Formats: sequence, C-alpha cells, structure tokens
Amino acid sequence: MLEDRIYLSPPHMSSRERELLLDAFDSNWIAPLGPHVDALEREFAREIGVEHAVAMATGTAALHLALLLSGVGPGDEVLTSTLTFAATANAVTYVGARPVFVDSERDTWNMNPGLLAEELAACARRGRLPKAAVVVDIYGQCADYEPILDACRAYGVTVIEDAAESLGATYRGRAAGTFGRFGCFSFNGNKIITASGGGILVASEKDLADRARFLATQARDPAPHYQHSEIGYNYRMSNLLAAIARGQLGVLRDRVARRRANYDFYRRELGDMPGVDFMPEHPASIATRWLTCLTIDPARFGSTREDVRLELERHNIESRPVWKPMHLQPVFARCRARDGAVATDLFERGLCLPSGSNLSERDLGRVVETIRSVGARRGRPAALQPRTEPRPSGNGQSSRRSQEAA
Repeated sequence: MLEDRIYLSPPHMSSRERELLLDAFDSNWIAPLGPHVDALEREFAREIGVEHAVAMATGTAALHLALLLSGVGPGDEVLTSTLTFAATANAVTYVGARPVFVDSERDTWNMNPGLLAEELAACARRGRLPKAAVVVDIYGQCADYEPILDACRAYGVTVIEDAAESLGATYRGRAAGTFGRFGCFSFNGNKIITASGGGILVASEKDLADRARFLATQARDPAPHYQHSEIGYNYRMSNLLAAIARGQLGVLRDRVARRRANYDFYRRELGDMPGVDFMPEHPASIATRWLTCLTIDPARFGSTREDVRLELERHNIESRPVWKPMHLQPVFARCRARDGAVATDLFERGLCLPSGSNLSERDLGRVVETIRSVGARRGRPAALQPRTEPRPSGNGQSSRRSQEAA
C-alpha cells in the first residue's frame, strides 16, 4: 500500500487565515474590492518596503499591466529570462511585443548579467533597443541586480521584476520585488504564501499605481453611470482572497525559515552523493528556497534526473523537472535567444524536490531515502544511508554559505 502523497509545494494554512476569511464572508464583502483588499495593499507595501501596492487577480495580470504602463506595445522587443514559467513570456505577447530570451548564469540560475549587457549592446548597434527587460527571480532567489540595473540604466531600458517566486527573499539587504520600476508577485496555490490565487503589483510612483488600479477595474470613468473612454481589464483581487492573503502575509517569515530548513536537511542528507549539486545561493542574497532544487550528473550519480523523478513518483512523492526554458518551447520557437546552454543543461539535469513549509521530518526522510535508493541500485556505496540528525528549527537565516559556493 502506498503511503500518503507528498506534494511538491502544497498550501500551508493557519487559523488566522480562516478568521479573516470568515470576517470577509460575514461582512458580505464577497465581490472584488473591499476593506481586506485595501488592508492587504497597505500591509504588503510595508512588508517589502515600497510606496504602493495594487492587489491583482493574478501575478500574470500584474506583469501584463507592468508592461502596458512601461509603454510596451506591438512590434516592441522585451528581454527576459529564458529559465522561467511561461506566464512571464506570455505577458509580453499580450501587449503585442516579442520576447527575446537571455540565458542563465551558474551562480544564481537567474538571468546572466553579462549576456544581458551583450544583447543590449547588439540591440544598440542595430538601432533598435528593447522597450523593457523583465528579470525573473527563480525558485526564491533574486537575480544579481547590481550589474543588471547598471546595464539597463546605461541604455535607458525599463526593468520589471518578476518576483512571483521570490517573496521574502533579499538581495544586498533589499526585498525582492523592489529593484525594477515595477515588481510583480503571485499568490498562486503553490507559492510560499498563497490565497489560492491572486497577485500584487508594486511601484514607487503613485501615478503609476493609480493608473494600474484604474486599468485593472475595467478603466471605468468617474461617472454615476458606467462609462469607459479606454480599454480596461477585470484584474482586481476579490475581498475574500485578500483576507486569506493577509493571514498568510503575517506568517511569511516563518514560512521562509521552514523552507530554508527543508533545504538544509536535503543538503545535509544528500550533499555527499556523487553527482548531486544544489542550486547555489548568491553571496549577496538570502533566498527563500521556495523550492529546493538540485542537479544530477548521470555520469557520476549513475542515474538520470528522470530516473530519480520516476522512482519518487512510484513512492507517491511529487517532484518536478526544473522549468523548461522558453527558447525551447514550441510556441516561442521563432523568438531570438542570447545563448541558452546553461538553462538547457539545468532543465535536463535539474529536479525540484518537495519543499512545503508543512513537511514533517518523516516526509523529508522518505524523499531522501528514495533518492538514495536509486543511487544505491546504480552502484553507489551501500554505506550511504540517510542520517537521522534533527531538522533545523532556527530562523533559517544561518544557511551554510561556505558550503553553497557554485
């Protein structure tokens, strides 16, 4: 008989979310907008240190409006990370623009600043600069923003930060989502905190935030009747989802600490296996470890990433390959890419392990034991058995950076 399913990144709720949700329900504020939406925007802006936050129906909606408000339109090009979820590139197409994909760097798995600079220089020589750069923070880690911002500033290119996966992370002491003209977050069901859906758009400029609210509310003109002078979108968050998100925001730091503890456990228990390497943490960053990701070198480990994933599935444990790069996706086959070899290699060898903040030590042990069993069958030394050290219980901020060099 199979044991209970271990999911990749399930929701983790507490009593506070239920209390706030019932408050919204009992007040009959069910439709979009309401007091919980207003409160969430204030609390979220305060949490990450920005001036303005706009609650949205999805993180993709936030990306779409960020591109519109950056003046991106038909025929424009937008540079973006190739190692990302499709929503990033899809949003570029919503405004009629074409994505240009930039490869990852080994040190962060995020956009390679050197390749970005090369692509900007090539665009300048052609006399056609991109209208914006959408930089993605992958798997809970900020990109290396200092050189990225320098390169974009030199060419006058607007930066939009896709922080859908990185809420709670920092880079050089600043919170994820605060590095571009806009930051975009997601509260999708598998994120580090969730409202089952929803997202947030943040900006430092009040006029841009006000404009985003206007467009997201069907661009309704100020009139007693329904009047519209331009096209708008039904992109505002419901009061019910905002209530849940407020409860989740209150436990964000605990959720980050727990996910970092998951990573510490996996690294301690699997880090001595030949061919197993973990996603590195940039020395100027504190990642959330939203998902613990590793790569498997089949020549050294004796099995492929897919062998491990299938064995985990046979034991009712969900895992998933690293994102398939956008430059390899059929729908974007005609789009230009600046290299792509690193992202391709990460996809071919990378695996995301169960990383939920409500995983028990027994759950984590099942994952480790299954992975070790694959190595043992393929010729790994039998002595490599799971250890039983207690799971870290600290605040998750004291990761072993000395062990995490790329």
